[in-house]
Amino acid sequence: MTTIERVLGLKQFTGWHMLGVLVLFFGTIIGVNLTMAYFATSSWTGLVVKNSYVESQRFNTVTAEKRRQAELGWSADLTHEKGVFAVDLTDKDGNYIRDAIVLAKIGHPVQERDDQTVTLNAERGGRYAADVDLRPGLWDVDLTVTGPKGEIWTHSIRFLVKG
Repeated sequence: MTTIERVLGLKQFTGWHMLGVLVLFFGTIIGVNLTMAYFATSSWTGLVVKNSYVESQRFNTVTAEKRRQAELGWSADLTHEKGVFAVDLTDKDGNYIRDAIVLAKIGHPVQERDDQTVTLNAERGGRYAADVDLRPGLWDVDLTVTGPKGEIWTHSIRFLVKG
């Protein structure tokens, strides 16, 4: 009596038993691979831009725009408390930026299921806020601010919403 026969409690290990072992072995591997393939294709693609070559041709233009925005010296502090997403905008002298139009694209870093774009309303000073329900976890916000003189400023912030 072989070890396999003793472990499985068989009197004789036949070819049908070996076929069953092979089907279970390879069935497990194929099942895991299909599951992983499903999750890989149903979640975030990992693409940041649709065509990296086209984006590379815009590098100098994008760099000049980022430099222009950095010269503005604007900054943003954000909070999310009790369902209210708020951003405080200040200029390089620490003064609040008033009369701006603020758009916020809020989403998770690795999937697009909960992404939403909201317009933040001016409250007091340089605070702009909107009611936004966010589940606990890691979030990204891409701010697009159109200032009172028509200047455009973009800024990205990653933040954590605690449960």
